[in-house]
Amino acid sequence: MRRTRAAMVAVAAGALVLTACSSGGGGGGTENKDAKDKQSKSAQDLQAQITFGDAAASTGPAEEVPGATPGGTLNALELNSYTHLDPGQIYVSNEGQLATLIHRGLTTYKLDSKGKYTVVGDLATDSGQSPDGGKTWKFQLKDGIKWEDGAPITSKDIRWSVERLFAPFVTNGPAYLQQWLADTAGSDYRKLLPDGPYKGKHLPDTLLETPDDKTIIFHFPTAQPDAPYLFAMPGYSVVDSAKDTKEKYDKAPVAAGPYKIKSFVSGKSMTLVKNTNWDPKTDAARHQYVDGYNITFNITEEDSTKRLMSDAGDNQSSLSFSNAVDTDNTPKVVGTPSIYKRTVAGYQPFVGQINFNMLKIKDVKVRKALALAIPTKSVWQALGATYGAEYAGGFLSPSLAGYKKADPLGKVAHPEGDQVAAKKLLTEAGKLNTKITYAYINTPAGQEYSVAIAAALKKAGFDVQRKELPSDTYYDLVGKVDNPYDIYASAWGADWPSTLTVIPPVFDGRTIADQASNYSHVNDPKINSEIDRIKTITDPVKAADEWFKLNTYIVTEVVPAVPTVYYKQLQIFGSKVGGVVYNNVTAGVDLTKLYLKK
Repeated sequence: MRRTRAAMVAVAAGALVLTACSSGGGGGGTENKDAKDKQSKSAQDLQAQITFGDAAASTGPAEEVPGATPGGTLNALELNSYTHLDPGQIYVSNEGQLATLIHRGLTTYKLDSKGKYTVVGDLATDSGQSPDGGKTWKFQLKDGIKWEDGAPITSKDIRWSVERLFAPFVTNGPAYLQQWLADTAGSDYRKLLPDGPYKGKHLPDTLLETPDDKTIIFHFPTAQPDAPYLFAMPGYSVVDSAKDTKEKYDKAPVAAGPYKIKSFVSGKSMTLVKNTNWDPKTDAARHQYVDGYNITFNITEEDSTKRLMSDAGDNQSSLSFSNAVDTDNTPKVVGTPSIYKRTVAGYQPFVGQINFNMLKIKDVKVRKALALAIPTKSVWQALGATYGAEYAGGFLSPSLAGYKKADPLGKVAHPEGDQVAAKKLLTEAGKLNTKITYAYINTPAGQEYSVAIAAALKKAGFDVQRKELPSDTYYDLVGKVDNPYDIYASAWGADWPSTLTVIPPVFDGRTIADQASNYSHVNDPKINSEIDRIKTITDPVKAADEWFKLNTYIVTEVVPAVPTVYYKQLQIFGSKVGGVVYNNVTAGVDLTKLYLKK
Protein backbone atom coordinates (compact mmCIF):
# COMPACT_ATOMS: atom_id res chain seq x y z
CA MET A 1 0.00 0.00 0.00
CA ARG A 2 1.25 3.43 -0.82
CA ARG A 3 0.60 6.63 1.01
CA THR A 4 0.34 10.24 0.00
CA ARG A 5 3.62 11.63 -1.27
CA ALA A 6 3.93 13.94 1.74
CA ALA A 7 3.26 11.04 4.07
CA MET A 8 5.84 8.77 2.47
CA VAL A 9 8.42 11.53 2.58
CA ALA A 10 7.71 12.27 6.23
CA VAL A 11 7.97 8.59 7.11
CA ALA A 12 11.40 8.60 5.60
CA ALA A 13 12.20 11.40 8.00
CA GLY A 14 10.62 9.56 10.89
CA ALA A 15 8.40 12.55 11.42
CA LEU A 16 4.76 11.53 11.46
CA VAL A 17 2.11 8.89 11.69
CA LEU A 18 0.76 7.56 8.39
CA THR A 19 -0.98 10.19 6.27
CA ALA A 20 -0.27 13.22 8.41
CA CYS A 21 2.42 15.74 7.56
CA SER A 22 5.74 16.29 9.27
CA SER A 23 5.37 17.64 12.77
CA GLY A 24 9.01 17.69 13.71
CA GLY A 25 7.99 16.54 17.18
CA GLY A 26 9.86 14.49 19.69
CA GLY A 27 8.80 12.15 22.45
CA GLY A 28 5.34 10.98 23.32
CA GLY A 29 4.78 12.44 26.77
CA THR A 30 2.71 10.75 29.45
CA GLU A 31 1.23 7.35 28.65
CA ASN A 32 -2.52 6.85 28.77
CA LYS A 33 -3.49 3.22 29.36
CA ASP A 34 -6.90 3.68 27.72
CA ALA A 35 -5.27 4.97 24.52
CA LYS A 36 -2.97 1.95 24.40
CA ASP A 37 -5.94 -0.33 24.99
CA LYS A 38 -7.80 1.26 22.08
CA GLN A 39 -4.92 0.50 19.72
CA SER A 40 -4.33 -3.03 21.02
CA LYS A 41 -8.03 -3.89 20.69
CA SER A 42 -8.09 -2.65 17.08
CA ALA A 43 -5.15 -4.88 16.17
CA GLN A 44 -6.75 -7.90 17.82
CA ASP A 45 -9.90 -7.30 15.75
CA LEU A 46 -7.91 -7.46 12.54
CA GLN A 47 -5.59 -10.34 13.47
CA ALA A 48 -8.62 -12.63 13.66
CA GLN A 49 -9.31 -14.29 10.34
CA ILE A 50 -11.59 -12.13 8.21
CA THR A 51 -14.47 -14.07 6.71
CA PHE A 52 -15.84 -13.88 3.17
CA GLY A 53 -19.54 -13.01 3.39
CA ASP A 54 -22.45 -14.76 1.69
CA ALA A 55 -25.54 -13.20 0.07
CA ALA A 56 -27.22 -12.53 3.41
CA ALA A 57 -24.16 -10.67 4.75
CA SER A 58 -23.98 -8.70 1.51
CA THR A 59 -27.58 -7.52 1.46
CA GLY A 60 -28.34 -3.89 2.29
CA PRO A 61 -29.17 -1.69 3.94
CA ALA A 62 -26.20 -1.43 6.28
CA GLU A 63 -26.59 -1.98 10.03
CA GLU A 64 -27.88 1.23 11.57
CA VAL A 65 -25.47 3.27 13.70
CA PRO A 66 -27.06 3.74 17.16
CA GLY A 67 -28.30 7.30 17.65
CA ALA A 68 -27.55 8.37 14.10
CA THR A 69 -29.60 11.24 12.66
CA PRO A 70 -29.63 12.51 9.06
CA GLY A 71 -28.68 15.94 7.82
CA GLY A 72 -25.96 18.54 8.07
CA THR A 73 -22.61 19.11 6.40
CA LEU A 74 -19.46 17.64 7.89
CA ASN A 75 -16.13 19.51 7.61
CA ALA A 76 -12.93 17.58 6.90
CA LEU A 77 -9.52 19.12 7.65
CA GLU A 78 -6.87 17.46 5.48
CA LEU A 79 -3.21 18.00 4.77
CA ASN A 80 -3.05 16.26 1.42
CA SER A 81 -5.10 16.98 -1.65
CA TYR A 82 -6.15 14.17 -4.00
CA THR A 83 -3.83 13.57 -6.94
CA HIS A 84 -5.95 10.80 -8.43
CA LEU A 85 -9.72 10.21 -8.50
CA ASP A 86 -9.81 7.60 -11.28
CA PRO A 87 -10.16 4.23 -9.49
CA GLY A 88 -7.49 2.66 -11.70
CA GLN A 89 -5.00 5.29 -10.55
CA ILE A 90 -5.78 5.11 -6.81
CA TYR A 91 -3.07 3.49 -4.68
CA VAL A 92 -2.48 5.88 -1.78
CA SER A 93 -4.33 5.74 1.49
CA ASN A 94 -6.08 9.13 1.58
CA GLU A 95 -7.51 8.60 -1.91
CA GLY A 96 -8.58 5.11 -0.86
CA GLN A 97 -10.53 6.59 2.05
CA LEU A 98 -12.32 9.03 -0.26
CA ALA A 99 -13.12 6.14 -2.59
CA THR A 100 -15.32 4.55 0.10
CA LEU A 101 -17.67 7.52 -0.31
CA ILE A 102 -17.77 7.91 -4.10
CA HIS A 103 -16.74 4.57 -5.67
CA ARG A 104 -17.91 0.96 -5.44
CA GLY A 105 -16.34 -2.36 -6.48
CA LEU A 106 -17.35 -5.99 -6.72
CA THR A 107 -16.61 -6.44 -2.99
CA THR A 108 -15.96 -4.26 0.04
CA TYR A 109 -15.27 -4.52 3.78
CA LYS A 110 -18.09 -4.38 6.30
CA LEU A 111 -17.27 -3.46 9.90
CA ASP A 112 -20.12 -4.31 12.27
CA SER A 113 -20.98 -2.93 15.71
CA LYS A 114 -19.06 -5.77 17.39
CA GLY A 115 -15.81 -4.92 15.62
CA LYS A 116 -15.97 -7.85 13.19
CA TYR A 117 -14.68 -7.37 9.65
CA THR A 118 -16.27 -9.23 6.75
CA VAL A 119 -15.56 -9.07 3.03
CA VAL A 120 -19.01 -8.73 1.46
CA GLY A 121 -20.43 -8.27 -1.99
CA ASP A 122 -20.63 -4.58 -2.86
CA LEU A 123 -21.89 -4.39 -6.43
CA ALA A 124 -21.91 -8.20 -6.37
CA THR A 125 -24.49 -10.30 -4.54
CA ASP A 126 -21.81 -11.95 -2.39
CA SER A 127 -18.03 -12.01 -1.97
CA GLY A 128 -17.62 -14.36 -4.93
CA GLN A 129 -17.96 -18.06 -5.65
CA SER A 130 -15.02 -20.32 -6.51
CA PRO A 131 -15.66 -23.99 -7.32
CA ASP A 132 -12.00 -24.93 -7.78
CA GLY A 133 -9.94 -23.47 -4.93
CA GLY A 134 -9.42 -20.02 -6.38
CA LYS A 135 -8.73 -20.40 -10.10
CA THR A 136 -12.27 -19.51 -11.12
CA TRP A 137 -14.27 -16.70 -9.46
CA LYS A 138 -17.87 -15.96 -10.37
CA PHE A 139 -19.79 -12.81 -9.41
CA GLN A 140 -23.43 -11.84 -9.98
CA LEU A 141 -24.35 -8.15 -9.92
CA LYS A 142 -27.10 -6.87 -7.64
CA ASP A 143 -30.34 -5.37 -8.90
CA GLY A 144 -30.74 -1.61 -8.60
CA ILE A 145 -27.07 -0.56 -8.74
CA LYS A 146 -26.69 2.69 -10.69
CA TRP A 147 -24.31 5.43 -11.72
CA GLU A 148 -24.89 8.95 -10.45
CA ASP A 149 -26.88 9.77 -13.63
CA GLY A 150 -29.23 6.84 -13.04
CA ALA A 151 -27.78 4.53 -15.71
CA PRO A 152 -27.50 0.88 -14.59
CA ILE A 153 -24.10 -0.61 -13.71
CA THR A 154 -23.63 -3.76 -15.79
CA SER A 155 -21.05 -6.44 -16.47
CA LYS A 156 -19.88 -4.34 -19.43
CA ASP A 157 -18.67 -1.74 -16.92
CA ILE A 158 -16.83 -4.39 -14.92
CA ARG A 159 -15.11 -5.78 -18.03
CA TRP A 160 -14.22 -2.27 -19.19
CA SER A 161 -12.85 -1.34 -15.75
CA VAL A 162 -10.57 -4.39 -15.79
CA GLU A 163 -9.38 -4.04 -19.37
CA ARG A 164 -8.53 -0.34 -19.13
CA LEU A 165 -5.99 -1.20 -16.39
CA PHE A 166 -3.72 -2.53 -19.15
CA ALA A 167 -3.70 0.78 -21.05
CA PRO A 168 -0.42 2.73 -20.98
CA PHE A 169 -1.88 5.80 -19.24
CA VAL A 170 -2.91 3.81 -16.12
CA THR A 171 0.36 3.83 -14.19
CA ASN A 172 -0.38 4.58 -10.54
CA GLY A 173 -2.80 1.92 -9.32
CA PRO A 174 -2.22 -1.64 -8.06
CA ALA A 175 -1.13 -4.34 -10.53
CA TYR A 176 -2.20 -7.53 -8.76
CA LEU A 177 -5.24 -8.30 -10.94
CA GLN A 178 -3.38 -7.57 -14.17
CA GLN A 179 -0.50 -9.80 -13.09
CA TRP A 180 -2.86 -12.59 -12.04
CA LEU A 181 -4.61 -12.54 -15.42
CA ALA A 182 -1.36 -12.33 -17.38
CA ASP A 183 0.30 -14.91 -15.11
CA THR A 184 3.40 -12.79 -14.60
CA ALA A 185 5.12 -11.39 -11.51
CA GLY A 186 6.63 -8.39 -13.29
CA SER A 187 5.50 -5.52 -15.49
CA ASP A 188 5.03 -7.60 -18.64
CA TYR A 189 1.29 -7.88 -18.00
CA ARG A 190 0.64 -4.97 -20.39
CA LYS A 191 1.51 -7.24 -23.31
CA LEU A 192 -1.77 -9.08 -22.69
CA LEU A 193 -3.83 -6.07 -23.84
CA PRO A 194 -1.40 -3.23 -24.73
CA ASP A 195 -4.02 -0.59 -25.57
CA GLY A 196 -6.67 -1.67 -23.10
CA PRO A 197 -10.17 -1.77 -24.63
CA TYR A 198 -9.77 1.53 -26.48
CA LYS A 199 -8.98 0.06 -29.92
CA GLY A 200 -11.69 -2.57 -29.85
CA LYS A 201 -9.72 -5.50 -28.43
CA HIS A 202 -10.74 -7.35 -25.28
CA LEU A 203 -9.53 -10.03 -22.90
CA PRO A 204 -10.50 -13.51 -24.12
CA ASP A 205 -13.31 -15.46 -22.48
CA THR A 206 -10.65 -17.90 -21.28
CA LEU A 207 -9.65 -15.18 -18.80
CA LEU A 208 -12.74 -13.01 -18.35
CA GLU A 209 -16.32 -13.91 -19.23
CA THR A 210 -19.31 -11.58 -19.18
CA PRO A 211 -22.05 -13.78 -20.72
CA ASP A 212 -24.87 -11.42 -19.71
CA ASP A 213 -25.43 -8.05 -18.02
CA LYS A 214 -25.23 -9.53 -14.52
CA THR A 215 -22.51 -12.19 -14.67
CA ILE A 216 -18.72 -11.84 -14.40
CA ILE A 217 -16.41 -14.87 -14.37
CA PHE A 218 -12.65 -14.63 -13.89
CA HIS A 219 -10.43 -17.54 -14.97
CA PHE A 220 -7.00 -17.15 -13.39
CA PRO A 221 -4.12 -19.33 -14.67
CA THR A 222 -3.17 -20.09 -11.05
CA ALA A 223 -5.30 -20.22 -7.91
CA GLN A 224 -5.95 -16.84 -6.26
CA PRO A 225 -7.73 -17.53 -2.96
CA ASP A 226 -7.36 -13.85 -1.95
CA ALA A 227 -9.54 -12.61 -4.84
CA PRO A 228 -12.38 -11.31 -2.61
CA TYR A 229 -9.80 -9.15 -0.80
CA LEU A 230 -8.39 -7.90 -4.08
CA PHE A 231 -11.71 -6.75 -5.51
CA ALA A 232 -12.33 -4.68 -2.36
CA MET A 233 -9.31 -2.50 -3.16
CA PRO A 234 -10.27 1.05 -4.20
CA GLY A 235 -7.99 0.63 -7.22
CA TYR A 236 -10.37 -2.02 -8.58
CA SER A 237 -13.56 0.00 -8.20
CA VAL A 238 -15.77 0.24 -11.26
CA VAL A 239 -15.49 2.89 -14.00
CA ASP A 240 -18.42 4.06 -16.16
CA SER A 241 -17.65 2.56 -19.57
CA ALA A 242 -20.00 5.00 -21.32
CA LYS A 243 -18.31 8.07 -19.83
CA ASP A 244 -14.66 7.00 -19.66
CA THR A 245 -12.59 10.02 -20.70
CA LYS A 246 -9.24 8.21 -20.21
CA GLU A 247 -6.76 10.65 -18.63
CA LYS A 248 -9.46 13.26 -17.93
CA TYR A 249 -11.44 10.75 -15.86
CA ASP A 250 -8.80 11.20 -13.15
CA LYS A 251 -10.19 14.65 -12.31
CA ALA A 252 -13.91 14.05 -12.93
CA PRO A 253 -14.97 10.44 -12.23
CA VAL A 254 -18.58 9.23 -12.25
CA ALA A 255 -19.79 8.23 -8.79
CA ALA A 256 -21.43 4.94 -7.80
CA GLY A 257 -21.20 5.41 -4.02
CA PRO A 258 -23.44 7.42 -1.65
CA TYR A 259 -21.74 10.72 -2.49
CA LYS A 260 -20.62 12.47 -5.66
CA ILE A 261 -18.20 15.31 -6.34
CA LYS A 262 -19.84 18.73 -6.70
CA SER A 263 -16.61 20.71 -6.94
CA PHE A 264 -12.89 20.10 -6.66
CA VAL A 265 -10.05 22.63 -6.67
CA SER A 266 -6.84 20.66 -6.38
CA GLY A 267 -4.80 21.69 -3.37
CA LYS A 268 -7.61 23.86 -1.97
CA SER A 269 -10.98 22.19 -1.46
CA MET A 270 -13.54 19.56 -2.45
CA THR A 271 -17.30 19.47 -1.92
CA LEU A 272 -19.26 16.23 -1.85
CA VAL A 273 -23.05 16.04 -2.04
CA LYS A 274 -25.48 13.13 -1.90
CA ASN A 275 -25.67 10.83 -4.90
CA THR A 276 -29.44 10.51 -5.21
CA ASN A 277 -29.13 7.41 -7.41
CA TRP A 278 -27.32 5.41 -4.72
CA ASP A 279 -29.76 2.94 -3.21
CA PRO A 280 -29.06 1.90 0.42
CA LYS A 281 -30.88 -1.37 -0.23
CA THR A 282 -27.97 -2.37 -2.48
CA ASP A 283 -25.24 -1.54 0.03
CA ALA A 284 -24.42 -3.57 3.16
CA ALA A 285 -21.54 -1.37 4.30
CA ARG A 286 -22.26 2.33 3.73
CA HIS A 287 -24.58 5.03 5.05
CA GLN A 288 -25.61 8.42 3.71
CA TYR A 289 -26.40 10.21 6.96
CA VAL A 290 -24.84 13.61 6.28
CA ASP A 291 -25.94 15.81 3.40
CA GLY A 292 -22.39 16.38 2.28
CA TYR A 293 -18.75 17.08 3.07
CA ASN A 294 -16.69 20.26 2.83
CA ILE A 295 -13.06 19.13 2.56
CA THR A 296 -10.27 21.66 2.99
CA PHE A 297 -6.66 20.83 2.08
CA ASN A 298 -3.26 22.08 3.27
CA ILE A 299 -4.32 21.90 6.93
CA THR A 300 -1.26 20.72 8.85
CA GLU A 301 -1.41 18.01 11.46
CA GLU A 302 -0.68 20.55 14.18
CA ASP A 303 -3.36 22.94 12.92
CA SER A 304 -6.09 20.30 12.63
CA THR A 305 -5.25 19.00 16.11
CA LYS A 306 -5.46 22.46 17.68
CA ARG A 307 -8.73 23.28 15.93
CA LEU A 308 -10.36 20.04 17.01
CA MET A 309 -9.01 20.31 20.55
CA SER A 310 -10.63 23.76 20.84
CA ASP A 311 -14.04 22.35 19.77
CA ALA A 312 -15.16 25.90 19.00
CA GLY A 313 -17.67 26.92 16.32
CA ASP A 314 -17.44 24.92 13.10
CA ASN A 315 -14.76 22.73 14.67
CA GLN A 316 -17.52 20.94 16.59
CA SER A 317 -18.78 19.49 13.28
CA SER A 318 -15.30 18.75 11.94
CA LEU A 319 -12.78 15.94 11.87
CA SER A 320 -9.89 14.78 9.71
CA PHE A 321 -10.11 11.70 7.54
CA SER A 322 -6.38 11.03 7.75
CA ASN A 323 -4.50 13.64 9.82
CA ALA A 324 -3.34 12.24 13.14
CA VAL A 325 -2.94 14.07 16.43
CA ASP A 326 0.43 15.78 16.13
CA THR A 327 3.19 14.61 18.44
CA ASP A 328 3.62 17.92 20.28
CA ASN A 329 -0.05 18.01 21.31
CA THR A 330 -0.39 14.28 22.02
CA PRO A 331 0.37 14.59 25.78
CA LYS A 332 -2.37 17.19 26.25
CA VAL A 333 -4.88 15.22 24.16
CA VAL A 334 -4.40 11.94 26.02
CA GLY A 335 -4.06 13.67 29.37
CA THR A 336 -7.27 15.70 29.18
CA PRO A 337 -10.36 13.46 29.66
CA SER A 338 -12.76 15.88 27.96
CA ILE A 339 -10.57 15.86 24.85
CA TYR A 340 -9.43 12.26 24.97
CA LYS A 341 -13.04 11.00 24.84
CA ARG A 342 -13.20 12.56 21.37
CA THR A 343 -10.46 10.34 19.95
CA VAL A 344 -10.12 6.99 18.22
CA ALA A 345 -6.91 5.00 17.89
CA GLY A 346 -5.59 2.00 16.02
CA TYR A 347 -2.73 0.28 14.30
CA GLN A 348 -1.65 1.07 10.78
CA PRO A 349 -0.68 -1.63 8.27
CA PHE A 350 2.67 0.09 7.73
CA VAL A 351 6.09 -1.06 8.82
CA GLY A 352 9.06 1.29 8.64
CA GLN A 353 12.48 0.10 7.58
CA ILE A 354 15.96 1.34 6.79
CA ASN A 355 16.81 -0.20 3.42
CA PHE A 356 20.26 -1.51 2.54
CA ASN A 357 21.01 -1.13 -1.16
CA MET A 358 22.02 -4.70 -2.00
CA LEU A 359 23.42 -3.69 -5.38
CA LYS A 360 26.06 -1.79 -3.40
CA ILE A 361 26.25 -3.57 -0.02
CA LYS A 362 26.76 -7.17 -1.11
CA ASP A 363 28.43 -8.58 2.02
CA VAL A 364 25.74 -9.95 4.34
CA LYS A 365 28.03 -9.44 7.34
CA VAL A 366 28.12 -5.73 6.61
CA ARG A 367 24.34 -5.66 6.37
CA LYS A 368 24.03 -7.54 9.66
CA ALA A 369 26.38 -5.04 11.29
CA LEU A 370 24.25 -2.18 10.00
CA ALA A 371 21.11 -3.84 11.36
CA LEU A 372 22.69 -4.35 14.77
CA ALA A 373 24.02 -0.80 15.01
CA ILE A 374 21.03 1.26 13.87
CA PRO A 375 19.04 2.71 16.81
CA THR A 376 15.32 2.35 16.08
CA LYS A 377 14.47 4.27 19.24
CA SER A 378 14.97 7.59 17.46
CA VAL A 379 12.37 6.61 14.86
CA TRP A 380 9.95 5.55 17.59
CA GLN A 381 10.40 8.88 19.38
CA ALA A 382 9.96 10.91 16.19
CA LEU A 383 6.65 9.17 15.47
CA GLY A 384 5.15 10.07 18.83
CA ALA A 385 6.47 7.18 20.91
CA THR A 386 3.71 4.99 22.41
CA TYR A 387 0.88 6.69 20.50
CA GLY A 388 2.49 6.72 17.06
CA ALA A 389 4.66 3.65 16.90
CA GLU A 390 5.69 0.32 18.34
CA TYR A 391 9.13 -1.27 17.98
CA ALA A 392 9.19 -3.72 15.07
CA GLY A 393 10.74 -7.18 15.19
CA GLY A 394 10.09 -7.96 11.53
CA PHE A 395 8.61 -6.68 8.30
CA LEU A 396 5.06 -7.94 8.97
CA SER A 397 2.60 -5.71 10.83
CA PRO A 398 0.48 -6.72 13.86
CA SER A 399 -2.51 -5.76 11.69
CA LEU A 400 -2.03 -8.84 9.49
CA ALA A 401 -4.18 -11.93 9.97
CA GLY A 402 -2.18 -14.61 11.79
CA TYR A 403 0.50 -12.21 13.05
CA LYS A 404 3.16 -13.79 15.27
CA LYS A 405 5.22 -11.67 17.63
CA ALA A 406 8.98 -12.22 17.24
CA ASP A 407 12.25 -10.34 17.67
CA PRO A 408 14.97 -12.34 15.88
CA LEU A 409 17.36 -9.36 15.58
CA GLY A 410 16.74 -8.11 19.12
CA LYS A 411 15.57 -4.72 17.88
CA VAL A 412 12.54 -4.73 20.18
CA ALA A 413 14.59 -5.72 23.23
CA HIS A 414 17.41 -3.30 22.37
CA PRO A 415 15.99 -0.42 20.29
CA GLU A 416 19.03 1.73 21.04
CA GLY A 417 21.08 -0.67 18.88
CA ASP A 418 24.21 -2.65 19.73
CA GLN A 419 27.15 -0.79 18.25
CA VAL A 420 29.71 -2.92 20.13
CA ALA A 421 28.42 -6.16 18.59
CA ALA A 422 28.23 -4.48 15.19
CA LYS A 423 31.85 -3.31 15.38
CA LYS A 424 32.98 -6.80 16.39
CA LEU A 425 31.21 -8.26 13.35
CA LEU A 426 32.78 -5.68 11.04
CA THR A 427 36.23 -6.38 12.50
CA GLU A 428 35.85 -10.14 12.03
CA ALA A 429 34.81 -9.56 8.42
CA GLY A 430 37.74 -7.23 7.77
CA LYS A 431 35.32 -4.43 6.91
CA LEU A 432 36.09 -1.72 9.46
CA ASN A 433 35.64 1.80 8.06
CA THR A 434 33.28 0.63 5.32
CA LYS A 435 31.99 3.75 3.59
CA ILE A 436 28.24 4.28 3.83
CA THR A 437 26.28 7.00 2.02
CA TYR A 438 23.13 7.59 4.05
CA ALA A 439 20.40 9.43 2.14
CA TYR A 440 17.95 11.35 4.31
CA ILE A 441 15.18 13.86 3.81
CA ASN A 442 15.78 17.57 4.25
CA THR A 443 13.36 18.41 7.05
CA PRO A 444 14.07 19.33 10.67
CA ALA A 445 12.95 15.88 11.77
CA GLY A 446 14.99 14.26 9.01
CA GLN A 447 18.09 16.08 10.13
CA GLU A 448 17.64 14.93 13.73
CA TYR A 449 16.79 11.38 12.76
CA SER A 450 19.75 10.99 10.41
CA VAL A 451 22.21 12.46 12.92
CA ALA A 452 21.27 9.81 15.49
CA ILE A 453 21.66 6.97 13.01
CA ALA A 454 24.92 8.33 11.57
CA ALA A 455 26.43 8.72 15.04
CA ALA A 456 25.55 5.12 15.95
CA LEU A 457 27.03 3.79 12.70
CA LYS A 458 30.25 5.73 13.22
CA LYS A 459 30.50 4.27 16.72
CA ALA A 460 30.12 0.83 15.17
CA GLY A 461 33.06 1.39 12.82
CA PHE A 462 31.43 2.70 9.64
CA ASP A 463 32.63 5.71 7.67
CA VAL A 464 29.30 7.50 7.21
CA GLN A 465 28.49 10.32 4.83
CA ARG A 466 25.02 11.84 5.16
CA LYS A 467 23.41 12.93 1.91
CA GLU A 468 20.56 15.41 2.07
CA LEU A 469 17.67 14.84 -0.39
CA PRO A 470 14.84 17.29 -1.19
CA SER A 471 11.53 16.34 0.39
CA ASP A 472 9.48 16.63 -2.80
CA THR A 473 11.68 14.24 -4.80
CA TYR A 474 12.90 11.92 -2.03
CA TYR A 475 11.10 8.77 -3.20
CA ASP A 476 11.85 9.51 -6.85
CA LEU A 477 15.56 9.55 -6.03
CA VAL A 478 15.80 6.52 -3.73
CA GLY A 479 13.39 4.65 -6.01
CA LYS A 480 15.88 4.48 -8.87
CA VAL A 481 17.60 1.12 -9.32
CA ASP A 482 20.95 2.80 -10.00
CA ASN A 483 20.69 5.28 -7.13
CA PRO A 484 24.09 6.09 -5.54
CA TYR A 485 22.99 5.63 -1.92
CA ASP A 486 23.78 2.79 0.47
CA ILE A 487 20.99 3.16 3.03
CA TYR A 488 17.69 5.06 3.11
CA ALA A 489 14.31 4.82 4.82
CA SER A 490 10.95 3.70 3.46
CA ALA A 491 7.70 2.15 4.67
CA TRP A 492 5.21 -0.31 3.22
CA GLY A 493 1.77 -1.49 4.26
CA ALA A 494 -0.41 -4.42 3.26
CA ASP A 495 -3.01 -3.77 0.58
CA TRP A 496 -5.27 -6.20 2.40
CA PRO A 497 -4.78 -8.14 5.66
CA SER A 498 -2.62 -10.83 4.06
CA THR A 499 1.16 -11.12 3.78
CA LEU A 500 0.70 -11.78 0.07
CA THR A 501 0.60 -8.00 -0.30
CA VAL A 502 3.79 -7.37 1.69
CA ILE A 503 6.58 -9.84 0.98
CA PRO A 504 6.07 -10.27 -2.81
CA PRO A 505 5.97 -6.55 -3.72
CA VAL A 506 8.80 -5.60 -1.35
CA PHE A 507 11.19 -8.57 -1.55
CA ASP A 508 10.57 -10.38 -4.87
CA GLY A 509 13.71 -9.91 -6.95
CA ARG A 510 11.76 -10.18 -10.18
CA THR A 511 10.01 -6.88 -9.45
CA ILE A 512 13.18 -4.76 -9.36
CA ALA A 513 12.55 -1.65 -11.47
CA ASP A 514 12.68 2.12 -11.14
CA GLN A 515 10.07 3.29 -8.61
CA ALA A 516 9.15 -0.29 -7.67
CA SER A 517 8.69 -1.06 -3.98
CA ASN A 518 11.70 -3.38 -3.74
CA TYR A 519 13.82 -0.49 -2.48
CA SER A 520 16.62 -2.74 -1.23
CA HIS A 521 16.92 -4.35 -4.68
CA VAL A 522 17.01 -7.79 -3.07
CA ASN A 523 17.03 -10.71 -5.50
CA ASP A 524 17.41 -13.87 -3.44
CA PRO A 525 16.59 -17.21 -5.14
CA LYS A 526 15.11 -18.73 -1.99
CA ILE A 527 12.85 -15.73 -1.38
CA ASN A 528 11.65 -15.83 -5.00
CA SER A 529 10.96 -19.57 -4.97
CA GLU A 530 9.25 -19.46 -1.57
CA ILE A 531 6.99 -16.66 -2.80
CA ASP A 532 5.90 -18.87 -5.70
CA ARG A 533 5.36 -21.86 -3.43
CA ILE A 534 3.38 -20.06 -0.72
CA LYS A 535 1.17 -18.38 -3.29
CA THR A 536 -0.20 -21.82 -4.21
CA ILE A 537 -1.38 -22.57 -0.65
CA THR A 538 -5.15 -22.09 -0.61
CA ASP A 539 -5.60 -22.48 3.16
CA PRO A 540 -5.18 -18.93 4.54
CA VAL A 541 -4.05 -20.13 7.98
CA LYS A 542 -1.35 -22.39 6.54
CA ALA A 543 -0.30 -19.67 4.12
CA ALA A 544 0.06 -17.16 6.97
CA ASP A 545 2.34 -19.59 8.87
CA GLU A 546 4.58 -20.00 5.82
CA TRP A 547 4.75 -16.27 5.14
CA PHE A 548 5.89 -15.62 8.71
CA LYS A 549 8.60 -18.29 8.37
CA LEU A 550 9.81 -16.57 5.21
CA ASN A 551 9.78 -13.24 7.07
CA THR A 552 12.17 -14.69 9.66
CA TYR A 553 14.51 -15.93 6.90
CA ILE A 554 14.53 -12.49 5.27
CA VAL A 555 15.15 -10.68 8.56
CA THR A 556 17.95 -12.94 9.80
CA GLU A 557 19.65 -14.50 6.77
CA VAL A 558 19.31 -12.04 3.88
CA VAL A 559 19.06 -8.79 5.87
CA PRO A 560 18.03 -6.45 3.04
CA ALA A 561 16.90 -3.87 5.60
CA VAL A 562 16.29 -3.40 9.30
CA PRO A 563 12.68 -3.05 10.50
CA THR A 564 12.17 0.03 12.66
CA VAL A 565 8.56 0.47 13.83
CA TYR A 566 4.98 -0.61 13.38
CA TYR A 567 2.79 2.43 12.83
CA LYS A 568 -0.08 3.46 15.07
CA GLN A 569 -2.40 6.43 14.95
CA LEU A 570 -4.48 8.62 17.27
CA GLN A 571 -7.22 10.77 15.70
CA ILE A 572 -9.48 13.45 17.16
CA PHE A 573 -12.91 14.76 16.14
CA GLY A 574 -15.39 17.50 17.06
CA SER A 575 -18.07 17.00 19.72
CA LYS A 576 -20.98 17.07 17.24
CA VAL A 577 -19.55 14.31 15.03
CA GLY A 578 -21.11 10.93 15.70
CA GLY A 579 -20.48 7.39 14.50
CA VAL A 580 -16.69 7.74 14.68
CA VAL A 581 -14.87 4.41 14.78
CA TYR A 582 -11.38 3.42 13.72
CA ASN A 583 -11.19 1.11 10.70
CA ASN A 584 -8.06 -1.03 10.54
CA VAL A 585 -8.49 -1.85 6.86
CA THR A 586 -8.70 1.75 5.67
CA ALA A 587 -6.23 2.72 8.42
CA GLY A 588 -8.19 5.64 9.77
CA VAL A 589 -11.64 6.94 10.61
CA ASP A 590 -14.37 4.81 9.03
CA LEU A 591 -16.16 7.25 6.71
CA THR A 592 -19.17 4.99 6.12
CA LYS A 593 -20.77 5.56 9.55
CA LEU A 594 -20.44 9.29 10.23
CA TYR A 595 -23.32 11.54 11.22
CA LEU A 596 -23.83 14.93 12.88
CA LYS A 597 -25.47 15.13 16.27
CA LYS A 598 -28.44 17.44 16.64
